[in-house]
Amino acid sequence: MPFASDRDRGAHLLRRFGLGASEAELDYYLQDGLPGFVDKLLDPPEDPGSVVDVDLLRNDKGNLPMPQVVNAWTLRMLMTRRPLEERMTLFWHNHFATSASKVAQSPLMVQQVDTLRKNALAPFPRLLDAVSKDPAMLFWLDNQENVRGKPNENFAREVMELFTLGIGHYTERDVQEGARAFTGWAFRRGGGKAGGAGPRFLYRPAQHDDGSKTFLGQTGPFNGDDVLRILCAQPRTAEFLVAKLWDWFVWPDPDPKTIAPFAARYRASGMDTKALLRDIMRSDEFYSDKAVRAIVKSPVDVVIVTMRQLGVGETLRNADAAQVAGSKAALQPAYTAQLAMKAMGQWLLYPPDVSGWKNGKAWISSATMTERIAWGERLFGQGQAKGRAPLRYPAFGLLVDATTPDAIVHKLASVFDVRLAPARRALLVSAAAKVSEGAVTAANAGKVAATVSHLMFASPEFQFC
Repeated sequence: MPFASDRDRGAHLLRRFGLGASEAELDYYLQDGLPGFVDKLLDPPEDPGSVVDVDLLRNDKGNLPMPQVVNAWTLRMLMTRRPLEERMTLFWHNHFATSASKVAQSPLMVQQVDTLRKNALAPFPRLLDAVSKDPAMLFWLDNQENVRGKPNENFAREVMELFTLGIGHYTERDVQEGARAFTGWAFRRGGGKAGGAGPRFLYRPAQHDDGSKTFLGQTGPFNGDDVLRILCAQPRTAEFLVAKLWDWFVWPDPDPKTIAPFAARYRASGMDTKALLRDIMRSDEFYSDKAVRAIVKSPVDVVIVTMRQLGVGETLRNADAAQVAGSKAALQPAYTAQLAMKAMGQWLLYPPDVSGWKNGKAWISSATMTERIAWGERLFGQGQAKGRAPLRYPAFGLLVDATTPDAIVHKLASVFDVRLAPARRALLVSAAAKVSEGAVTAANAGKVAATVSHLMFASPEFQFC
């Protein structure tokens, strides 16, 4: 086994299923050993302290600009004590990729993220039903235009290709018949002002084709609910979902033989996602050599996680809720994070297309690597970029007890959960000695932390979680 202790295993769990492994979070989750650790991740207490009231983010005209919607979610990621819930909300946001580039009405995007969060750990059939009737999804895939006699096939195709079966496991006839089943599914927009009625699903029976349909080998007067039920009953759906979850949380491109037993148990459970995650978290495969530091960090892993490791989220939690949501200064950390993630290729609410962001090595390019490295400087107020203010984290308090260059590197590597190769560590120690000139002071702490973090974030070891 590659892990020497439960603490190492817990850090591995938080890197994948939490939002980073900060030292304080590890202490909390390990209070009842590793089994209790898993239980706390899967069944956390309620966390009203991380809820951001989006109405406080409205402008003087009562409107909610889309960047403020992204700010609200970014703040919640930073502050949450239910990290698995937010991690899975992000996963499903990518799975059911819906972009505000087309769905330009903020109430629709707010509601969709809330729907994903509410059902993030629910059985998949419940989640699929909720998302399929979500106004943003219906608009995104044009199902409000899907009417009897003139079916629109967009949603019917994507619900099979991207959400349940994958390419090659359905026919064009299934798309056509499925589209007929979803006729009449639309939405009512509702008011956009604070306190107004929100958008909601609308069934228009006069626009529904109630004739007989043949879908995936079954025949009947199917409606949309019937199609979703048939899709969830397909063995392929469980296999497709487990493979995608495995690729994001365990290791890339899993072999079908590896995931087969997990998919079988997932299907037998009624596609209980919480049960599947518990199954993975307790498996030998998850703690094997193949899984260790095997996933390339996403921009969320680079930005949100490092800020949480520095305690930025807890600082925001301790501020007055109205101040956090309403103050431009208090929102600055979220806005800084939002723009940094965008520059690294992951703009929340704006996935690149209907298939979402590509995972793994796709996160790394010459442009995004430059941004990942620069983030080490911006955290400590040293990096400058047009339109993007640095975070200006107070580094002296972090490094005040680090009295030697080696101690500086050790502290930052511990905070950011990086295991440096000896030769690379020596380079960072040398850089710390040079920039600190023998001592960390209030005047040079930011530059010392930024220099070492810049080099650390450039290392191959930092890029994997």
